[in-house]
Amino acid sequence: METAATAVSGLTFRDATDADVDVLVALVESAYRGDSSRAGWTTEADILEGQRTDPEGVLEVIKSPDSRLLVVERDGRTVACCQLEHRGDHAYFGMFAVSPTLQGAGLGKVVIAEAERQARATWGVAEMHMTVIDVREDLIAWYERRGYHRTGRTSPFPYGDDRFGIPQRTDLRFELLVKPLV
Repeated sequence: METAATAVSGLTFRDATDADVDVLVALVESAYRGDSSRAGWTTEADILEGQRTDPEGVLEVIKSPDSRLLVVERDGRTVACCQLEHRGDHAYFGMFAVSPTLQGAGLGKVVIAEAERQARATWGVAEMHMTVIDVREDLIAWYERRGYHRTGRTSPFPYGDDRFGIPQRTDLRFELLVKPLV
């Protein structure tokens, strides 16, 4: 079993390239969908089936001029990723995935802190925004411990668009979480 110290040592952060697409799709899928996701605590397998992302969606983030897809590696292996998108006065944080076998050891805390640092340094933004499925109380609580707050502002889940998964419930929606970065 890894300790928090070993889980976060020796990390490198870099921007994703086209060559990373397949590895990143596999990482995101493993963190959120199917039986492999149950090894970690971020699984959405009980509320959504099907895919979480696809190669086209990952490539779109990589190619977007206002986005960065950070790849986090240790010992040459991709262990986490996250999207940063510049949206005027704030940055958007998304496509966050940590390898299920490494979850709970402090890696996610390091990744989100570095993403926030890079958003401030690169774009000078004062806030980070993200959306989380509002029934994911444990995940929202984790973000709240990192300084994010619930806004109560929601947007509908894209029912009928299988690119985002096949809902197993009818009450899913996204809630906007915000954190000041100053």
